Amino acid sequence: MNFDKELDARGLNCPLPILRAKKALAELTAGQTLRILATDPGSVKDFQAFAKQTGNELLSSAEKNKEFEFFIKRK
Repeated sequence: MNFDKELDARGLNCPLPILRAKKALAELTAGQTLRILATDPGSVKDFQAFAKQTGNELLSSAEKNKEFEFFIKRK
């Protein structure tokens, strides 16, 4: 999937991945996509809730080798 910016939040625990993603999304324009890499298992539910609360679109989330990958499109 194409993305405009990448955030490496691996090794960070809640709430840091969300806080860093919020900051990174603020630097994007509407319609751009942020790719996030995380290792915190709680980040799956966190990013689902974050997308609902902020109105940004969670395009996909996947897990591979205990790493999570998210794509969020800025509203």
